[in-house]
Parts: sequence; C-alpha cells; structure tokens
Amino acid sequence: MAVVNISLPDQMKDYIDERLSEGQFSSTSEYFRDLVREDQKRRAQERLEELLLVGLESGEPIDVTEEYIQQKRAELLARIKGSQKRGS
Repeated sequence: MAVVNISLPDQMKDYIDERLSEGQFSSTSEYFRDLVREDQKRRAQERLEELLLVGLESGEPIDVTEEYIQQKRAELLARIKGSQKRGS
C-alpha cells in the first residue's frame, strides 16, 4: 500500500480529530480513504450523467423490443463470425 504525507492547517487537523472521535472512522487513513472513495463515486456519477445526456441528444429514440434485441444479437454474431473468418 502506498504512503502519502500531506500538510494541513491546524483547523483541518482538528476537524479530522473531531470526526475520528465520533467513532465513524478508526484512523486518519480510513477517513481519507473514505473521502477518496466518495469522490470517485461522485465523479463516476457525473460521468454517467454526461453519457446519459449524450445519449438523449444523439438522435431519435429507439423502441428496444425483444425483436430489436434479437436482430442486433444476430447482426453482432454475423460480425463476429465474419471477423473470425478474416482472422483465420
């Protein structure tokens, strides 16, 4: 596991100590790991929202029926078989 050293103002260190005393975190390292995990989740959510907007703005909506799924699956299988023949 990597070790990271950071400098904090006393006020921030006091805040971290206060959070630790509340019992939710057992160490400063655990507190910072939680902050990083939450930041990762937030950024992933932001990326998902961006992709959803791109999808919404990408054209006319498509009804994804069972027939549509079967058609796309057949097209994909045909592409795979075609690429396997070329790769042989």
